[in-house]
Amino acid sequence: MSAEVQAADAPVCDAVTLEVIRGALRASQSEMEALIERTAMSAFIREKKDFFVALFDATGDMIVGAYRPSFGDPVRPIFEFYPPDQMKPGDLYWYNDCYGSKGSVSHSPDQVFVAPIFVDGEIIAFAQSWAHFADIGGMRPGSISPDCTDIFQEGIIVPPVRLAEAGVVNDELLRVFFRNSRFPDMLKGDTRACFAAVRLGERRIGELAERFGAEVVVDAFRQLGDRSEQAAVERLRETFQPGSYRFADSVDHDGQGNGPYRLSMELTVDDNGVVLDFSDSDDQAPGPINYLVNPAVPRAMLGMYLLAGDPTLLLNAGAGRAIDEVVLREGSVLQPKWPAPLGQRGLTMMRLLSSTMGLVNAAGGESTAANCAYVIYFARGVGDDGTPFLMSDGVGVGYGARPYADGINAVYYVAQENYPAEMMEQTYPARLRAYGIHCDSGGPGRWRGGCGVVREIELLAEEATFAIRIDGVQKPAWGVKGGHNGGAGRAVLNPGTPQERELDPFSDGNVLRRGDILRLQTGGGGGWGHPYDREPERVLADVLAQFVSRESALEDYGVVLSSDGESVDAAATAARRQDRPPVDGLFHRGEYKDILE
Repeated sequence: MSAEVQAADAPVCDAVTLEVIRGALRASQSEMEALIERTAMSAFIREKKDFFVALFDATGDMIVGAYRPSFGDPVRPIFEFYPPDQMKPGDLYWYNDCYGSKGSVSHSPDQVFVAPIFVDGEIIAFAQSWAHFADIGGMRPGSISPDCTDIFQEGIIVPPVRLAEAGVVNDELLRVFFRNSRFPDMLKGDTRACFAAVRLGERRIGELAERFGAEVVVDAFRQLGDRSEQAAVERLRETFQPGSYRFADSVDHDGQGNGPYRLSMELTVDDNGVVLDFSDSDDQAPGPINYLVNPAVPRAMLGMYLLAGDPTLLLNAGAGRAIDEVVLREGSVLQPKWPAPLGQRGLTMMRLLSSTMGLVNAAGGESTAANCAYVIYFARGVGDDGTPFLMSDGVGVGYGARPYADGINAVYYVAQENYPAEMMEQTYPARLRAYGIHCDSGGPGRWRGGCGVVREIELLAEEATFAIRIDGVQKPAWGVKGGHNGGAGRAVLNPGTPQERELDPFSDGNVLRRGDILRLQTGGGGGWGHPYDREPERVLADVLAQFVSRESALEDYGVVLSSDGESVDAAATAARRQDRPPVDGLFHRGEYKDILE
């Protein structure tokens, strides 16, 4: 090959520059995230961190962004109405239309903002921000009630629109949007935060192009995508030998008295490619657990596993290209027909994420046990000063144990956080009376499933209506290779009093009055490996830290403690562990005999 041809074929971006740009992209993402966190008005964004930022190339492929399994293909839906060759510097596009974007956004409170990034008159990238807005109208404050039976009840629907043209914002559009909210000032602040994050992303990409040249930066985007694709393809072929693999899980109910709803997935690997098929999942639900899955979502779910452990790789569109085809059946719970409600799709999303890891285990790989679905509640009422309040909160749960470590305790979703007690009591008419680990909620195993939490909330307002969403009560998070299922969650009103009663775990319209106490106990993740293989010293440490009770140490782990509970009776433990309970297949069956395959 001639020197001239070699030079022409050589990458424009050399290896050292590529690493500098990769680091700069990650730093830009972190800056955009910090900006939203520090300037948003609603607690759900500011404290809960229910937002996402990302940078995309000129075709709409993601270059860098934090992993979110609710996140689809957010840039390309805009192209249908606004082709790139008609865009201008300073433009800003906006939508929350789930069906119109084919699941690129998966429930209506999530607002997507996208801006093209121009260099020398050409689009080289897009900057995007996305956040869950607390109230966008609908039948109840918070917009995503379990009572909803169509998407119109879940708030205003915004198709892809040009919100700013050449830098001039269309305030009339925003005025319509804010008018549909019960808390317009909160939405105004959140919108400004999302705007600012996008503009920051524009500046950072512009600075990279100024430093290295647009051609080098664009080539870096390509190389980063190719690198992730190559790694994902290699890892997939190592994990999944030629053949077909199946896994299934289910969501307890839909809030309308129906269920459970089965989620089924099949992966086929052969010489013709890799196909991920969800068409055997149950039909769509009348209630709001439907999850309009964009094909980019399961690609990212599997890509997260395939690229795990390599900090030099970005989880981007390249990882998703390891899957050649995603099959979804229209009319199913994973591809519902308009106008089915979608507001509580988080339950289904978390089950689908766990199912992806179950598929890896079924194929002979080693991945986590099941996570518990996070718990959501909404409290709506009027404070003593006459001001309406909306206390929407997600409460941490336990994640599944890993093949090498315990599951994570008390975590809410992906990279999000539980409300701090101080913030909660200063912001809402409520008192946090208790906050701690839910003992015995983590599935027993060689590696213990993560534990959920216990939160007790006392209402200080005259009256409030609570909506509660708890999944995994009928079918808790499953364990792997002898690990047990995680514990279930529950909601109890006025515990320990004559007025004590358990609330429907997926319900709305629960009325609480001043002085009432709501105790939320969230579920835990599944265990990994046989509990008798866990070192007695670890079990003792869990008992002393109140992650595991003394009774569970004996019954589940076969560990006998001394009379004072401060040490292990080694001889008695060895004798008890001689009678080892058998392992019932790869997955802990229990409640799952009807769905695990």
